[in-house]
Amino acid sequence: MPRMPMPAVSYASTAVRPSWADLPTHLRTAISARLGSQVTWATSAGGGFTRGFAAVLDTADGQRAFVKAASLSSQRHLTDWYAREVAVTAALPAAVPAARPRWTLTAAGHYVICLDAIEGHMPSLPWRPAELGAALDAWTVAAETLREPPAELVAVGLPALSDLVRSDLSWWREIAAGREAMPPMPPWVEKQFDDLVTLEAALPSYLHTGAATHCDLRLDNVIIDPTGAAQLCDWTWICFGPAWWDTASLLISAYASGLDADALFTAHPTARDAPPDGLDAALAALGGYMLTRAEAGPTGASPHLVSHQRWTGEVALAWLAARRGWA
Repeated sequence: MPRMPMPAVSYASTAVRPSWADLPTHLRTAISARLGSQVTWATSAGGGFTRGFAAVLDTADGQRAFVKAASLSSQRHLTDWYAREVAVTAALPAAVPAARPRWTLTAAGHYVICLDAIEGHMPSLPWRPAELGAALDAWTVAAETLREPPAELVAVGLPALSDLVRSDLSWWREIAAGREAMPPMPPWVEKQFDDLVTLEAALPSYLHTGAATHCDLRLDNVIIDPTGAAQLCDWTWICFGPAWWDTASLLISAYASGLDADALFTAHPTARDAPPDGLDAALAALGGYMLTRAEAGPTGASPHLVSHQRWTGEVALAWLAARRGWA
């Protein structure tokens, strides 16, 4: 299958965040004290789109820890997300391949979380089949484990993906109603517009389940460790939803890589729960959401977020068009 153009900026280089040296002196002192040893080196996380501090810290006594920090006054949304990440990852079943939290700290007007540091690297684009296979295998384990989420995880408070899609990912509906302008789209969209609206409208009914799913599974939330196995990151947005949704989300970049994303989706164990139009409905909704949000322009996040949204939306719709035979 042909490859599509890759993003202009590598997902390992999308972050715009403060370095260790940029943090207030009192905050760096407090973090070192909580680690119990002086920080000797900090490797900033190159991926991601938030502007919070995130780095693997090495200490004089040989520790390695992944630390995130955000201002309680100017980045309150990030501190809330970090607190949720700690609550979720602490409650994940042991079988889920993900870093676990060590501690939290409030100091110098900042909220800080510390998680296990995962040795490894983010996969690159185009995907290497072995690394994509490792990511899909890790997701198989996580998804099966979360088919019946434990009470501790449910107690954190999980929204329903069906509600999120209905309220936040129904942009073809908004365009049809005249409440949102049509962003730049592939030429075939006008002819197939009614089909896109119909697919999107059907999606919430496909998502009702008591299982939990990651809800943000993509290449830059995967780390390949030295053994070749994958670890899954950033569980902040976990919700009640079918795992095939995240399988579809992850495979958008596989389609762009020239891999047989249809076969990979069909072969994945999570696809057994997907209805016949489930994948197409997901691609329609994700494509409309990503392109509409990209057209809305920059936010307070990394400036590379817009290009990520546009690229993802274009690839999702290209995959959908290929599946449907839409020219």
